Amino acid sequence: MSVAAKAEPKGMSDAEVVEAYLTASMIPDPEAAAAYMEPGTIITFTGGREFDHPRGPTGFNARRYRWVKKKMDRFDVCPAAEETVVYSIGTLYGEWLDGTPFEGNRYVDRFVVRGGQIVKMDVWNDSAERILVQCGIEA
Repeated sequence: MSVAAKAEPKGMSDAEVVEAYLTASMIPDPEAAAAYMEPGTIITFTGGREFDHPRGPTGFNARRYRWVKKKMDRFDVCPAAEETVVYSIGTLYGEWLDGTPFEGNRYVDRFVVRGGQIVKMDVWNDSAERILVQCGIEA
């Protein structure tokens, strides 16, 4: 078990829970990332793909990138009585499968956090459009 997987999300702010999840997912260490999610949380990934564990996006990304990381520019926090919505906004950088480096690929991740655990995640980014351009198809 990784050190991050032993982390106790209690006492962390909702934005800190999201940042810790994203940091673990970029290692990538999906088991450590899962420590910040309520079991069975649905992750709706780009293109409407649904996963119930951080292993899903990690596996999907392995088919799209040699490696990918997030430059987290900011967290927008929208608290409510029962839950908090946290947006992580920034850009992706890394290498495509062919080894071509990239940067500046916009992303927005939307998290719903309840009781110190992520209970829903939605992911959007510009990767598909960039892949279309690489293939000679203008998006």
